[in-house]
Amino acid sequence: MFQDAYIKLDRLEVEDVLEKTKKSFDGIAFNAENTVIMSRDLPFYAGYRFYDMADHTHMPPARRFLLMKDNDIVVMDFTNTPIYGLNAKVPIELTRDTVKDYVRFFFTFVRGRHGRFIIVETVDDIAWREEPPPAARKSISKLIKPIAFHSSDKGDGSFFMQAQMMFRDSLFQADVLVKPDGLVQLSNESLLIEDMPVLDDTFGQ
Repeated sequence: MFQDAYIKLDRLEVEDVLEKTKKSFDGIAFNAENTVIMSRDLPFYAGYRFYDMADHTHMPPARRFLLMKDNDIVVMDFTNTPIYGLNAKVPIELTRDTVKDYVRFFFTFVRGRHGRFIIVETVDDIAWREEPPPAARKSISKLIKPIAFHSSDKGDGSFFMQAQMMFRDSLFQADVLVKPDGLVQLSNESLLIEDMPVLDDTFGQ
């Protein structure tokens, strides 16, 4: 999953990031003593680093997500606008080794009008409200696979993949097309399971 590669910043690094980003959050100030910042490189954005910032002074914690290179700060607003803008500016560099992580990143930080498609690659990625019986869990597990390439290359640099996703309380399978410029398109969505006992998608921004 996208979150697996994070490292935790130490106190001096936290203070440095907060100083650089203090004007980026519409007047919201982060308290360095109570802020935890996790960061990771993104291989498809040369020179940029991703930050997950959570100020635990508040309950629930105030949380923001951004990419930064030197003084260039791009705040995630859960639309595709900052991602597509950065794709054009950097520009994005996608390969077969990096495009799956880009898909995970994209669907983590983009919401549609009616909710968020959440990539699931194992049954443990599902946010269960109540754990299903072992037999049901085993049956669901057989339906879920890691993101996989599934179509031949058309020669234009696009990537064709298949993924399973949660949308609200339903599990879907869909084809994912990623263009060389990072444009993401879903097609051939098919319902696998509905009315699953999962938590509401409270991503907490």
